[in-house]
Amino acid sequence: MKHPIEKAAEIAGSEKALADWLGVTKAAVWQWKQQGRKTPIAHCSVIEAKTHCAVTRRDLRPDDWHLIWPELAQQSTAEEAAHD
Repeated sequence: MKHPIEKAAEIAGSEKALADWLGVTKAAVWQWKQQGRKTPIAHCSVIEAKTHCAVTRRDLRPDDWHLIWPELAQQSTAEEAAHD
């Protein structure tokens, strides 16, 4: 399975292009792909918007997205109830 940062970089055109979108270095983007590292919260919404939701905040922060953005958890529950 491809890391969400790799997918975002492909959409941006490269890791350098993704870094430019975010105003960070290419090295910072590379570090976010390493095991035990997480994409900083401040960049997750930007990545989600710039990739037109192809890479979501949930993808970038799978272990704690619901704590950071509780409105997404509420939205997810409402969507699940609508499909039942």
